[in-house]
Amino acid sequence: MKKALFLIAALLLLSFPSCLNKSAAEAKDKPISDLSIYNLPSKWTNQEGKNIEMKDLKGKVLVMVMIYTSCKSACPRLVADMRNIEKRLPENIKDNVRLVLISIDPEMDTPKRLKSFAIDNTMDGKQWIFLRSTEENTREFAAVLAVNYKKIAPLEFSHSNIISVFNADGELAYQQEGLGVNSDQTIKKITEEAQKLN
Repeated sequence: MKKALFLIAALLLLSFPSCLNKSAAEAKDKPISDLSIYNLPSKWTNQEGKNIEMKDLKGKVLVMVMIYTSCKSACPRLVADMRNIEKRLPENIKDNVRLVLISIDPEMDTPKRLKSFAIDNTMDGKQWIFLRSTEENTREFAAVLAVNYKKIAPLEFSHSNIISVFNADGELAYQQEGLGVNSDQTIKKITEEAQKLN
């Protein structure tokens, strides 16, 4: 009898990890809602030169901001805000979060330049993603994020300062506007959404 109970317990324990893997797979296979950024067909290139679509990021909580690497005013503050958010995230959810910086200057911000910027700003861990695309795709995505930007000089843009949080289904969950603002609410929302994936 004891032996039989032990075998049943062992079988249950062995089947448990596969149940966990199944639920993670189910989250990936869940149909995309009409409000999801994963519906966008646009192609992007990351800092490694790899081509991706937004739907390739499905299953992670996304923290997104639009910047350009030659910016000397607002962007360094936005980058600092993103690093601050990343530092303050609880360790047990960091694997469920990706921090995505999208260039509004795809002409200048080549993958090589984005990679160099990532390294220079200590943003080269796996959780950091830098993206660039065509001008048209960038404009379309900026409209989704409610980010306005305009070229005001050959190497200078005027732009909104918004950090957006998307849940694992690619739906907008929260936005933080401004520079150097208190990010407690942003971190709370990221944590709430990321914990759903644990």
